[in-house]
Amino acid sequence: MNNNQIAENSILSPKLNINYTFNNRTQLYLNTGKGFHSNDTRVVVAQNGIKTLPAAYGADLGLFFKPFGRLLINPALWYLWLDQEFVYVGDEGVVEPSGQSRRYGFDLSARYQITNNLYFDLDYNTTKPRAVGEKEGSNYLPLAPINTSTFGITYQPKYGINGSIRGRYIGNRPASETNSIVAKGYLVNDCNLNYTKPKYNIGLSIQNMFNAKWKETQFATESRLKNEIVSVEEIHFTPGSPFFAKINLSIFF
Repeated sequence: MNNNQIAENSILSPKLNINYTFNNRTQLYLNTGKGFHSNDTRVVVAQNGIKTLPAAYGADLGLFFKPFGRLLINPALWYLWLDQEFVYVGDEGVVEPSGQSRRYGFDLSARYQITNNLYFDLDYNTTKPRAVGEKEGSNYLPLAPINTSTFGITYQPKYGINGSIRGRYIGNRPASETNSIVAKGYLVNDCNLNYTKPKYNIGLSIQNMFNAKWKETQFATESRLKNEIVSVEEIHFTPGSPFFAKINLSIFF
């Protein structure tokens, strides 16, 4: 039996951005605005189209700074308020609304050109996500990241040997509203190595180059094994990809 439903809505999303340039090395900016939290269609249907576009209010205050020509640093403070947070419920395989939430944090980006062909980049974020109106200690947002980072070094001449080594990191984070169950973080490194000529490119791509053991998708889900008397709520996960290497050949016409 098919059950088709259509929901329509609209929202006004004003933005206000201010930039002030102190000199050719320093620029201050303030970005503010109202948007919306993209809703899950399963939630829309369950609520008969109500609150299809819950409002999101955000602001970030940051600085672009070049202490010298080859280095760019971008620190920023930010804040985000959501009229409605959505949490995945592993037991039922659905996304459900769970009230208002707020996040605030700090971002740091850095780009450094070591030589004409050698580059380093770093992005780091730390945040405090919390549910609004809930008791302290029971107001964690399940699976909301707290510390994340990506970084890498790239060698990119026009021809010849080129490549990069990159890392991606996510710290431990609550998997339940009380933080009694924790989703474990991970650090995974990838590598790309190429030999490029005008007519062709030979490449080697390596994922998880150090063969780290990591958990990709993680949810706090209730389950019971055959020899268990009662069910237990614990982390269920999808194992992260192990060491994987791939060789590719590209021909340019």
